[in-house]
Amino acid sequence: MTLLVTGAAGFVGFHVTQALLARGEQVIGIDNLNGYYNPQLKQARLALLEAQPQFSFYRCDLGQPENLQELQKKAPNIEGIFHFAAQAGVRYSLKDPYVFADSNVRGHVAMLEFARELPNLKHFVYASSSSVYGRNRKLPFSETDPVDHPGSFYAVTKRAAELASSAYSHLYNIPQTGLRFFTVYGPWGRPDMAYYSFARAIAEGRDVTLYEGASLARDFTYIDDVVAAVLAVYEQMPPATEPRVLNIGNHRPEPVKYLVELLEQALGRKAAIRYLPRPESDVEKTWADITAIQQLTGWAPQTTLEEGIPEFTRWFQSCGHNFS
Repeated sequence: MTLLVTGAAGFVGFHVTQALLARGEQVIGIDNLNGYYNPQLKQARLALLEAQPQFSFYRCDLGQPENLQELQKKAPNIEGIFHFAAQAGVRYSLKDPYVFADSNVRGHVAMLEFARELPNLKHFVYASSSSVYGRNRKLPFSETDPVDHPGSFYAVTKRAAELASSAYSHLYNIPQTGLRFFTVYGPWGRPDMAYYSFARAIAEGRDVTLYEGASLARDFTYIDDVVAAVLAVYEQMPPATEPRVLNIGNHRPEPVKYLVELLEQALGRKAAIRYLPRPESDVEKTWADITAIQQLTGWAPQTTLEEGIPEFTRWFQSCGHNFS
């Protein structure tokens, strides 16, 4: 079958594409290769994908929907879509909300319009975010919780995408699943993520900036576990008019300070820590209730932070420091 992965040169999209290619699938990758972080990292990921004969790449900015028209003509038999293309960065959304509206809302609608014209489409899987839980206080975060109080404009755009998907399923019978990812980490990750920037600072002898608060914790989820969850969900197609959203997390919030300690051990250097007040856009703790995905697919995370951080640091020391 032919599958489409948007954001194929991004962190999650790259790893999911690799897994699909390893299964023998034909994959079309889309990415705009923007410069939000070091483009050389995206190019390096893309080079690994383009070495596979079943992979073809189409450079496209989904914020300009007309760019999809050519692909629609060339590949009308797409059976599955994994839509991971989006503008990332919670704090960056405070600086430039317009790019988030273009990429995460307009781009999502463009993909929905593209999807509803595909006669053989079986499942549209897309990336949402734990950020949609916003200022919620109840833990762990569950898919049945209200999500009416976003804490950032990034969260607004991700929730808007979920609502758009719900409407398109109702109107056009598109089977869809949204995945609320919780702090994905691992090799080939994004340099703007905390674990990556902390590793870079420790390796270079610079200060590691942590936000104040003993309760600051994240539900860190290793990339291999995320890929396994994505593929398991894809195989469980929902009814066309009953779109769903699912949490993908480790179900184990870890103190951010403990993350720094694991990085210190793996890198063999102590961190110089500087504390700052936590900004309003950052929540104190994230914690995924993963009951729904476990009941649907049997999936469960396999990688602890103690196992995942050494895997990341090995990659970081071998080549990841070049993309900082």
